[in-house]
Amino acid sequence: MHSFGYRANALLTFSFTILALMCAIASLTDNFNSPSPTANVQILNVNRFQKKSTGDDEVAITIDISADLQSLFTWNTKQVFVFLAAEYSTPKNSLNQVSLWDGIIPAKEDAKFSIKTKNKYRFIDQGSNLRGRDFNMTLHWHVMPKTGKMFADKLVLPGFRLPESYR
Repeated sequence: MHSFGYRANALLTFSFTILALMCAIASLTDNFNSPSPTANVQILNVNRFQKKSTGDDEVAITIDISADLQSLFTWNTKQVFVFLAAEYSTPKNSLNQVSLWDGIIPAKEDAKFSIKTKNKYRFIDQGSNLRGRDFNMTLHWHVMPKTGKMFADKLVLPGFRLPESYR
């Protein structure tokens, strides 16, 4: 006969093995999901465009963000972190990224949204590089699963331009 400790150990080992197998299957099934999110961003107003006393350019804008990220959600998705960034190049840096807005989407029902907001974070460039600058708005997302690895992707929305003169 086996002792109580031996039986408890066998039961716990079997339980953890089944749990690990279920987590692996859950993670692998996410590979079959092919999301197709959509988004649209518009600049409604350039509220402020100025050169600061430090010589840096600063922009405050009002943006309209509409997105449908419901296809990112599967039964294994815990939440989605999403952020909007302005991306542009300068002679000094080939890629500059400035985060303008972010949010956490906790459920599929919240993943289709439309908001009008001012940039949540300051849009500042070190130097006078923003006048007349063309830039892209890029919507980034990070899908955080209940089990398995996190994955990230983005949607680039080109065709934005800042004014030629300060306001």
